[in-house]
Amino acid sequence: MPPNAANEASNPPLSTKSAQAGGAGTFAPQAFGTPAASASAASGTSLADAQPLSETGPNVAGYHETGRASWYGRFFHGRRTANGERYDMHALTAAHRTLPLGSYVKVTNPANDSSVIVRINDRGPFARGRVIDLSLAAATALHMQRAGTARVQIEGLTQQQAKAERAEMLASNSNDVK
Repeated sequence: MPPNAANEASNPPLSTKSAQAGGAGTFAPQAFGTPAASASAASGTSLADAQPLSETGPNVAGYHETGRASWYGRFFHGRRTANGERYDMHALTAAHRTLPLGSYVKVTNPANDSSVIVRINDRGPFARGRVIDLSLAAATALHMQRAGTARVQIEGLTQQQAKAERAEMLASNSNDVK
């Protein structure tokens, strides 16, 4: 809005002097050698309570989808994925159109009640009627590699949930080997 007499009377122009004379909410120069007052010190939180950086990532915990899954394998093995890494058909990964790269989802095959945790590292599927493209390893875990496609349920996970679910899955697999 262009300045006019009415605006200038109700809203006086700001200046550095008026900001310095403001009082409690103002800032003053910090003396050399004194520690800076941080927001975490004022709130009582500690760096010891912080989560490691490696566990941070997209949180898609509220995401749910049901649809048809397919898998891709040998032809794409070794090619670059959307996030820049090389596709490994023996890793538990998947391609999704919209989920953030690096997020984790639990994919369940309701026909046989098998499930697997996969990391989204690529974009796709590009075939009509499909909601997710799984790696060969993930398709094998869901017992759908022979059929090629299956109806699945996708449930988004936090990074911590994915880590816990994968540890549980590895523990149950090691119990099956004995």
